[in-house]
Amino acid sequence: MKNTESKIKDTEIKPEEMMKAGLHFGHSSSKTHPKMKEYIFGVRNTIHLFDVEKTIVRLKEALDFIRELTAEGKILLFIGTKVQAKELTKDAANATNSPFVVDRWLGGTITNFGIIKNRVEYFKDLERKKATGELEKYTKKERLKLDEELQKLQIKFGGIKEMSRIPDAIFVVDIKKEASAIAEAKKKGLKIIGICDTHTDPTKIDYPIPANDDSIPSIRYILDKVKNVMLNTKPKVEEKPKDDNN
Repeated sequence: MKNTESKIKDTEIKPEEMMKAGLHFGHSSSKTHPKMKEYIFGVRNTIHLFDVEKTIVRLKEALDFIRELTAEGKILLFIGTKVQAKELTKDAANATNSPFVVDRWLGGTITNFGIIKNRVEYFKDLERKKATGELEKYTKKERLKLDEELQKLQIKFGGIKEMSRIPDAIFVVDIKKEASAIAEAKKKGLKIIGICDTHTDPTKIDYPIPANDDSIPSIRYILDKVKNVMLNTKPKVEEKPKDDNN
């Protein structure tokens, strides 16, 4: 990772706010991954505590990367399938017009995107037919079956139905739970940002954020920072080539 000066102001990320949100609480000290030790400050009641100053450094690196990604008009896919992350992940994605996955990760979403896209197109076509009344020609029983199918398709593809191509990067709330998504992203060379609790290996992703990945306030705090950076980043304007005749 580059050791360039962060564009995120110190005043925007305050240690006291992070601790209030519980970002510093890790897992039991007996479950700590060896590669997380550099981010650990100490132990309280057998629970490892993160060094929030080091978390700030990594969080800023992740936010700077997301800022650049957004400025270049690239796609960030949010992934948060654990119960406490679902709504927070969906809200952050919707606020930034980004795709998201908050239910079970579908194998091939990245590595076999063509197949997934075909299913998404079928889903969107079915939605259109329902909205325009084209399904009224079917019997009541047939319409009920189609409605059930629509509900299932919404759960599977609702968050990615406007994703026209594979994303440029993914953000995962829990790198252990989303191991399948991370594996697919790596195969395609995508950048990976994620929250890494004390029992995970931060070297498996490009931009690890060492913090509590179970606490709702902790997840919300980090996603709010991501959301704010994306919403406050203006897209880069390409310079027009100079006319040699002028």
